[in-house]
Amino acid sequence: MSFLYPTAFWFALTLPVVVACYLLKRRRKTELVPASLLWNRFLAENQANAPFQKLKRHTLLILQLCMLLLAILALSAPFFRTHLFASEMLIVLIDTSASMQSTDVAPSRMHQAHEAVEELIATMDENDQMMLIAAGNPTRVIQSATSSHADLRRALKQLQSTDTATRLSEGLKLATTLAEGMDHVQIHLFTDGAVSDLTDTTLSGIDLVYHPLGTRGNNVGIVSMDIRPNPDDVSSRAIFTSIANYSDASKNLILELRFEDQLLEARAMTIEAGATSSINFIAPQERAGVFDVSFQSDDDLAMDNQAAKVSLMPQPIRVLLVTSGNRFLERAIASAPQVELAVTSQWEPSAAEADIVILDDIEPERLPDQNLMAIHVFPDAWFDGVKEILNPAIVDWQSTHPLMRFSQMEGVSIASTGGVVAPSWAMPVVESAQSPLILAGEDQGRRVVWLGFRPLDSTWPLRVSFPIFIQNAMQWLHPGEAYAERSNIQTGEALIIPLDAETGSPEILPPNQPWQPHQREDMDRQWIYNETFKQGIYRFRQGQRSEVFSTNLLDPSESDNGPRETLQLGNYAQMEPTRQERAQLQSWRWILLVALGILMLEWFIYHKRSA
Repeated sequence: MSFLYPTAFWFALTLPVVVACYLLKRRRKTELVPASLLWNRFLAENQANAPFQKLKRHTLLILQLCMLLLAILALSAPFFRTHLFASEMLIVLIDTSASMQSTDVAPSRMHQAHEAVEELIATMDENDQMMLIAAGNPTRVIQSATSSHADLRRALKQLQSTDTATRLSEGLKLATTLAEGMDHVQIHLFTDGAVSDLTDTTLSGIDLVYHPLGTRGNNVGIVSMDIRPNPDDVSSRAIFTSIANYSDASKNLILELRFEDQLLEARAMTIEAGATSSINFIAPQERAGVFDVSFQSDDDLAMDNQAAKVSLMPQPIRVLLVTSGNRFLERAIASAPQVELAVTSQWEPSAAEADIVILDDIEPERLPDQNLMAIHVFPDAWFDGVKEILNPAIVDWQSTHPLMRFSQMEGVSIASTGGVVAPSWAMPVVESAQSPLILAGEDQGRRVVWLGFRPLDSTWPLRVSFPIFIQNAMQWLHPGEAYAERSNIQTGEALIIPLDAETGSPEILPPNQPWQPHQREDMDRQWIYNETFKQGIYRFRQGQRSEVFSTNLLDPSESDNGPRETLQLGNYAQMEPTRQERAQLQSWRWILLVALGILMLEWFIYHKRSA
């Protein structure tokens, strides 16, 4: 039995008052009688000096005390926990993303989630089971289904927030998969709602309980950072940074740019409430290193106040163009920065010094091993069959892909293209209604860009988007660019590092933990290191070889840390907070009925004696 209002038991102090009323002498009325012979006992009692009398056994006293006790018990609202079912499975999904480090709830939202889950564990009966899932990057089960409160609390205590983005969609899919085939399952979601990946998530037939966390949105964060060669000066770099203000007031900041921990420049800026400001730096660079931007702010989330990226020195791009003649293509390639172009009419495997090979409507017996751009080439290893499509209309292109940066395909007319089905390794970048027109991907360790049509059979070479696309392709296909992309990743993604079996045991030093390197004993061809949960610089060492990698959050959804009262699921459904308790059998009404019965019995006895 539990009590909703245990403070009602303070009314028990009135019980001695009732008893005291029976100890006090009654005040007698003065009456004239003809003789005192029959009144000796009464006179002895009345003439005593003590104000109290001996407590006697009174039926009315017992009834009144019982009635008062029952009234106090009813005021305390006693209840018994019960269940609708004999047993229940609780799947608890806990957001462990970066926004859970917000300090609007002291000491953090993650601590608030711990306390809320602890309360849920305390409500479990011996027949209940609970499973704990961490919804971060990656999503993982931290405690399998168990009835042990100690095991659940131990796993919960070890759960900490990370610097990664939220992956609630993956967590909900995992939870619903685990719930299949189970009866009486509830999924409890603990999150602040700082998430953007639920638009494609739909749930049906799932008992989902949403526990929102946090109280306010007060944060300024770096949401993007990019480093590009300065087109006006090859010895310097352009650093593009965007900062968003997700608070209700304007913020005055001083943004600092550092290279290898040396301050290069500091700029004052003001960001209005709800606005995003971009600021660009031009900085010299004489060697490979790390550029860092940071600012100080009194917001609730500190970890997105800094971002760092590895910047490598540009390397020449050796390009071999295999073509029977295409002046538009030659000029577009030659205009790309750092390109050293060689042109030939026939592919020779001996020309292996090139970084990129471009096959312009020429298909060799064996494809080159280098990174490759294939124009109107249809190898049997890629496609099962090809059919000609006349006048294909462009219906879509992936504007977020690096190949399409600042490049638009609107209004481009194409005379014909080869209709194919995209292989598994390739992603459509530009599409028509019948077939992909441009594909990009990685096949057998090389990057590939494929065009299904001849540019000369289209109006594309006459548009400014064509040379921009070619320059983007040269950057994306350049092996140095692939290394640069591998050097700068988002937190939670895996570092893929090639290994040399002859150089010794490799190790990785995580950010701020140089005394705890992660080592690897087995020597495979590469090390897939997936413990990038903290933002910062990771340092790889193997013998005399050393490399530097950066991990950053750079996620607007995480920086926008205001709690959400509702979560959008799919296109139509919304998930609102659910305040759900265990079924409670309250008994105060029955107690009051018993007290009323005693009151009526006491009234009956009193009037019977008085009659």
